[in-house]
Amino acid sequence: MNVIDTKNQLTEKKKHIEKVADVDNAILMNIQLRAGEEVAEHDANKEVFIIVRKGKVRFTVEGEAIDVTPDNVLHMVPLERHSLHAVEDSDVLVIQVKP
Repeated sequence: MNVIDTKNQLTEKKKHIEKVADVDNAILMNIQLRAGEEVAEHDANKEVFIIVRKGKVRFTVEGEAIDVTPDNVLHMVPLERHSLHAVEDSDVLVIQVKP
């Protein structure tokens, strides 16, 4: 068992992006954004699952906008171009599944 700490970093600084685990078949990242902050368009060569733990984040995936909240999960296939914009202060888990 391993407990991974993902405490709130936004009280100490603005945008926070950190790899919190890298295991054989996945990478887990924690992204914390203040409302209005963005992550520029990019892609990943892995399948990606986005889980918003707090807040609301607008993803633009291949030109299509989708709001991701604690009520849904976003799944992207490898190489889908995407960017994100925090509509509210947000805490996001990103799971990249290795092939």
